[in-house]
Amino acid sequence: MKKYIILELIPTASTKEKGDIIQLSALKLEDLNLIDRFDYRLVEEKIPLTELKEMISYDKDKFIYKNNTDEILEEFKNWSENLPLLILNNSYTLDYLKDLNNTKKDISDYLKIPFSDDIIDIIIDKYKLQPSNYIVDLLYEALIYESNN
Repeated sequence: MKKYIILELIPTASTKEKGDIIQLSALKLEDLNLIDRFDYRLVEEKIPLTELKEMISYDKDKFIYKNNTDEILEEFKNWSENLPLLILNNSYTLDYLKDLNNTKKDISDYLKIPFSDDIIDIIIDKYKLQPSNYIVDLLYEALIYESNN
């Protein structure tokens, strides 16, 4: 893949019909070179649970805020240019992105790690990464390490 996008999606519920995206971060890459970054969040007053608000309480000034999931997805659709998406292949990410025509590929295939609920911990251990609030950055670092091996 020449140009593609890695993304991280944090929802309030397992399906778009029952919840919202509270954060969508993505990196647009050409080969392994960063071209652009997408960091959007749901406005805080729309997030129903205190635990979720606390989970995304970091770097508040680095995000663009929208009023609902549809606004976030519309911005992402325009930004993503129909490029292939490398995703963590969990059911909620697929559900929230189901209306996007972008090809969706499991990033774990590229990292040679089967998807599991603790894949981020496995990635951190395998590539000796420092933990980060930005899962998308960890995925990017892991892709770089994997390409060097």
